[in-house]
Amino acid sequence: MGEYLQEKKIVRNYFDSMEKAAPEEVENVLAQYVSSNYDWKGSYPFRQQYGRADVAKKFWTPFKQALGNMQRRQDIFIAGNNELNDSEVWVMSMGNFMGNFQKDWLGIRKTNKLINLRYAEFACVQDGKISKTGLFVDLIGFMVHAGVNPLPAMEGSCYVYPGPREHNGLLFEDANEAESAITLKLIVDMCKEVVPYDENSDQLPEHGITKSYWAEDMLWYGSAGATYTIPVFEKYQQNFRSNLKDRKFVSHTTRFAEGQFGCFFGWPNIVNTPVGGYLGLPGGQVAAEMQVVDVYYRKGNKLAENWVIIDIPYWLKQQGLDLFDKEK
Repeated sequence: MGEYLQEKKIVRNYFDSMEKAAPEEVENVLAQYVSSNYDWKGSYPFRQQYGRADVAKKFWTPFKQALGNMQRRQDIFIAGNNELNDSEVWVMSMGNFMGNFQKDWLGIRKTNKLINLRYAEFACVQDGKISKTGLFVDLIGFMVHAGVNPLPAMEGSCYVYPGPREHNGLLFEDANEAESAITLKLIVDMCKEVVPYDENSDQLPEHGITKSYWAEDMLWYGSAGATYTIPVFEKYQQNFRSNLKDRKFVSHTTRFAEGQFGCFFGWPNIVNTPVGGYLGLPGGQVAAEMQVVDVYYRKGNKLAENWVIIDIPYWLKQQGLDLFDKEK
């Protein structure tokens, strides 16, 4: 517990090798760093892939062809034992992929300009190899930056989100275990209190659930825009509660913390039925899964910043709107 230098080194070496690799070399990089039974989960339209060849073919090769001279610009890098399966050690990196958008990708036209793709990547390291990956990217944000907005105007601001205000998120050395435990407990306690209201109520509770766990000047960076301060965040959350019915929590795949930072993702996290209005879209009666990533920064005894990636394209596809269907 609390000693993750070896796992961090493996993941950092993998990142460095993948960044330097030419598109035709990415499968060789995967062969060096990932296990033979590699299980890779990603945002739609990539979804779940098994084995190095499929991961290279479906994601890394075309992505590196599209973003010339790609760089991984990390804002947060942490590791920890999975609270839900203590035998697993996971490493999480969050930031932006950056490069020149030089080739059409997923039907999005190239701009021949510098572009960022926000990501959160989870790597499970077992026996010296990466055995499982969860790689989530903000394709809605990418499309907006490329000049194509597939959704109505967002309530929040959509831009290239910053990392933590103190620029202290890259934990290449192991953090204090006691600090990690405080962060994880705060996140878990917040989730335990939030879930019943998410599932059963259209209103925020009277005692102010947000203020119990969040700093007054909290920042929330989401896939459908960012908000600043508790009152603005609560207004955004009310939109979520009012327009998504029958919300049910499913599970988290991994959840851990290191130092003042914590994270989780689910496959899926929740299921809900959009009845109209959320993201400015019409409703229906289709129960749709949401894959969600949350990354948190704790300052003192409150959560100060929260980076969220929701796989909105997959959520929309389940309702009949495929943003990447080239036949439409």
